[in-house]
Amino acid sequence: MGEEGPATGEANKEIVRRYVAAFNAGDFGRLRALFTADAVIQGVLGWGNIDEVAMPVWRDLHAAYGLNLTIEDMVAEGNMVAARYTERGTFRAPFRGSEPTGKSYELVAMEWFEMRDGKIARRWGARDSASMQRQLAP
Repeated sequence: MGEEGPATGEANKEIVRRYVAAFNAGDFGRLRALFTADAVIQGVLGWGNIDEVAMPVWRDLHAAYGLNLTIEDMVAEGNMVAARYTERGTFRAPFRGSEPTGKSYELVAMEWFEMRDGKIARRWGARDSASMQRQLAP
């Protein structure tokens, strides 16, 4: 692959900004359109094809916690983008056998994106799940 310039990095960061906006809005159709057909997602709950694994999990997470991501930092190089977020939410609906507590949380989350043809081809995610569990405990 050849060297890519600052314009490519900025365009890739804009895709991540659109991803965050769609995720925060719970607009899963708009969110899905930002990914390649063969996109793979890796995160704390496992990994797999976006349609079989990620979209159902993201819908459940959004329904249970009303997740909201605030971009704190973002860097891009070539076809890669890394983002650090403040993630906030409130445990408002059951999730994977746990009943909601009505409590809110705030934590650090990070995602790494690989872009291809103006879309997200792979996404890796990590978040401070232990902090979330402590904050949401009954």
